[in-house]
Amino acid sequence: QVQLVESGGGLVQPGGSLRLSCAASGSIFFYAMGWYRQAPGKQRDLVATITTGGSTNYADSVKGRFTISRENAKNTVYLQMNSLKPEDTAVYYCNLDPPKVPYWGQGTQVTVSS
Repeated sequence: QVQLVESGGGLVQPGGSLRLSCAASGSIFFYAMGWYRQAPGKQRDLVATITTGGSTNYADSVKGRFTISRENAKNTVYLQMNSLKPEDTAVYYCNLDPPKVPYWGQGTQVTVSS
């Protein structure tokens, strides 16, 4: 079973940028992948997905600001986040698309605040 480890979160001011990485312990070549986030007191929501062929899909709230990409040779999925807003504050997770329980990792905290 592939294990997923997220990194790259942190504290950033509104309007700033962060790049999240999701490193897999094995090949992700055959999997559609996604980024998800969970804000305090809220359910975990889909942020963006990418198919094996590189087609992408985004939640309306992040369209035009976030970009998901993948580098199969490095077994890594990225989430470039620009023009960050306070409402983007959450723990960000990667998983398969659709997500599967055994693949949830610890996530990485993103806090957008001045």
